[in-house]
Amino acid sequence: MQLNVYLAGEIHTDWRETIMEACKGLDIEWYGPVTDHDASDDCGVEIFGAEDAKFWHDRKGALLNAVRTRTGLERADVLVVCFGEKYRQWNAAFDAGYAAALGKPIIVLQPPEFDHALKEVDAAANAVARSPQEVARALRYVISGKL
Repeated sequence: MQLNVYLAGEIHTDWRETIMEACKGLDIEWYGPVTDHDASDDCGVEIFGAEDAKFWHDRKGALLNAVRTRTGLERADVLVVCFGEKYRQWNAAFDAGYAAALGKPIIVLQPPEFDHALKEVDAAANAVARSPQEVARALRYVISGKL
Protein backbone atom coordinates (compact mmCIF):
# COMPACT_ATOMS: atom_id res chain seq x y z
CA MET A 1 0.00 0.00 0.00
CA GLN A 2 1.22 3.50 -0.84
CA LEU A 3 0.36 6.46 1.42
CA ASN A 4 0.54 10.21 1.04
CA VAL A 5 1.28 11.62 4.49
CA TYR A 6 1.11 15.30 5.47
CA LEU A 7 3.29 16.23 8.46
CA ALA A 8 1.74 19.31 10.10
CA GLY A 9 2.69 21.14 13.24
CA GLU A 10 5.65 22.56 15.04
CA ILE A 11 8.81 23.33 13.10
CA HIS A 12 11.38 23.69 15.87
CA THR A 13 12.39 20.07 16.43
CA ASP A 14 13.39 17.15 14.20
CA TRP A 15 10.26 15.05 14.69
CA ARG A 16 9.57 14.98 10.93
CA GLU A 17 13.05 13.67 10.12
CA THR A 18 12.76 11.05 12.88
CA ILE A 19 9.48 9.72 11.44
CA MET A 20 10.72 9.75 7.84
CA GLU A 21 13.95 7.97 8.80
CA ALA A 22 12.02 5.31 10.74
CA CYS A 23 9.72 4.79 7.74
CA LYS A 24 12.50 4.24 5.19
CA GLY A 25 11.58 1.44 2.85
CA LEU A 26 7.85 2.15 3.06
CA ASP A 27 5.99 3.53 0.06
CA ILE A 28 5.21 6.98 1.50
CA GLU A 29 5.05 10.34 -0.26
CA TRP A 30 5.68 13.06 2.33
CA TYR A 31 4.09 16.51 2.33
CA GLY A 32 4.29 19.36 4.80
CA PRO A 33 4.60 23.07 5.36
CA VAL A 34 7.68 25.15 4.68
CA THR A 35 9.77 24.57 7.79
CA ASP A 36 12.14 27.50 7.26
CA HIS A 37 10.49 29.89 9.72
CA ASP A 38 11.79 33.09 8.09
CA ALA A 39 10.82 31.96 4.60
CA SER A 40 7.36 31.00 5.80
CA ASP A 41 6.85 34.35 7.54
CA ASP A 42 8.25 36.52 4.74
CA CYS A 43 7.27 34.69 1.53
CA GLY A 44 4.34 36.98 0.76
CA VAL A 45 6.22 40.26 1.02
CA GLU A 46 9.33 38.83 -0.65
CA ILE A 47 7.29 37.81 -3.69
CA PHE A 48 4.44 40.36 -3.79
CA GLY A 49 5.97 43.43 -2.16
CA ALA A 50 6.48 45.00 1.25
CA GLU A 51 3.71 45.99 3.65
CA ASP A 52 3.88 48.69 6.29
CA ALA A 53 1.48 46.98 8.69
CA LYS A 54 2.50 43.65 10.24
CA PHE A 55 -1.06 42.38 9.83
CA TRP A 56 -0.86 42.66 6.03
CA HIS A 57 2.70 41.33 6.00
CA ASP A 58 1.53 38.21 7.86
CA ARG A 59 -1.64 37.91 5.79
CA LYS A 60 0.28 37.84 2.50
CA GLY A 61 2.47 35.04 3.83
CA ALA A 62 -0.45 33.11 5.31
CA LEU A 63 -2.40 33.24 2.07
CA LEU A 64 0.55 32.02 0.03
CA ASN A 65 1.41 29.29 2.55
CA ALA A 66 -2.25 28.19 2.44
CA VAL A 67 -1.79 27.22 -1.21
CA ARG A 68 0.85 24.69 -0.14
CA THR A 69 -1.01 23.55 2.97
CA ARG A 70 -4.39 23.04 1.31
CA THR A 71 -2.86 21.25 -1.66
CA GLY A 72 -0.86 18.94 0.61
CA LEU A 73 -3.80 18.20 2.91
CA GLU A 74 -6.11 17.48 -0.01
CA ARG A 75 -3.53 15.07 -1.53
CA ALA A 76 -2.85 13.39 1.80
CA ASP A 77 -4.25 10.02 2.79
CA VAL A 78 -3.23 10.64 6.41
CA LEU A 79 -2.43 13.73 8.47
CA VAL A 80 0.17 13.51 11.21
CA VAL A 81 -0.02 16.65 13.35
CA CYS A 82 2.55 17.41 16.04
CA PHE A 83 1.92 19.76 18.92
CA GLY A 84 5.27 20.71 20.44
CA GLU A 85 6.21 22.45 23.63
CA LYS A 86 8.00 25.57 22.41
CA TYR A 87 5.08 27.52 20.89
CA ARG A 88 1.34 27.15 20.70
CA GLN A 89 0.61 25.76 17.27
CA TRP A 90 -2.70 27.34 16.34
CA ASN A 91 -1.95 26.51 12.71
CA ALA A 92 -1.57 22.83 13.61
CA ALA A 93 -5.02 22.80 15.22
CA PHE A 94 -6.41 24.48 12.11
CA ASP A 95 -4.73 21.87 9.89
CA ALA A 96 -6.26 19.09 12.01
CA GLY A 97 -9.71 20.67 11.71
CA TYR A 98 -9.33 21.09 7.96
CA ALA A 99 -8.22 17.46 7.60
CA ALA A 100 -11.15 16.30 9.75
CA ALA A 101 -13.55 18.30 7.55
CA LEU A 102 -12.05 16.56 4.50
CA GLY A 103 -12.58 13.17 6.19
CA LYS A 104 -8.85 12.44 6.42
CA PRO A 105 -7.51 10.06 9.07
CA ILE A 106 -5.48 11.91 11.70
CA ILE A 107 -2.63 10.83 13.95
CA VAL A 108 -1.82 13.37 16.67
CA LEU A 109 1.64 13.56 18.23
CA GLN A 110 1.64 15.31 21.60
CA PRO A 111 3.02 15.10 25.12
CA PRO A 112 0.62 13.88 27.86
CA GLU A 113 0.48 17.31 29.48
CA PHE A 114 -1.40 18.58 26.38
CA ASP A 115 -4.18 16.00 26.69
CA HIS A 116 -6.70 18.34 28.28
CA ALA A 117 -6.00 21.30 25.99
CA LEU A 118 -6.23 19.11 22.89
CA LYS A 119 -9.16 16.92 23.93
CA GLU A 120 -11.32 18.03 20.99
CA VAL A 121 -8.50 17.51 18.48
CA ASP A 122 -7.75 14.11 20.04
CA ALA A 123 -11.43 13.16 19.86
CA ALA A 124 -11.36 13.77 16.09
CA ALA A 125 -8.13 11.78 15.66
CA ASN A 126 -7.75 8.11 14.86
CA ALA A 127 -4.72 7.83 17.14
CA VAL A 128 -2.73 9.85 19.66
CA ALA A 129 1.01 9.12 19.77
CA ARG A 130 3.56 10.21 22.35
CA SER A 131 6.69 9.89 20.23
CA PRO A 132 7.76 10.05 16.58
CA GLN A 133 8.67 6.37 16.90
CA GLU A 134 5.05 5.51 17.76
CA VAL A 135 3.89 7.45 14.70
CA ALA A 136 6.36 5.56 12.50
CA ARG A 137 5.22 2.21 13.93
CA ALA A 138 1.59 3.18 13.30
CA LEU A 139 2.32 4.12 9.67
CA ARG A 140 4.31 0.91 9.18
CA TYR A 141 1.34 -1.07 10.55
CA VAL A 142 -1.17 0.76 8.33
CA ILE A 143 0.90 0.05 5.22
CA SER A 144 2.04 -3.50 5.96
CA GLY A 145 -0.61 -4.83 8.35
CA LYS A 146 2.19 -6.18 10.52
CA LEU A 147 3.33 -5.21 13.99
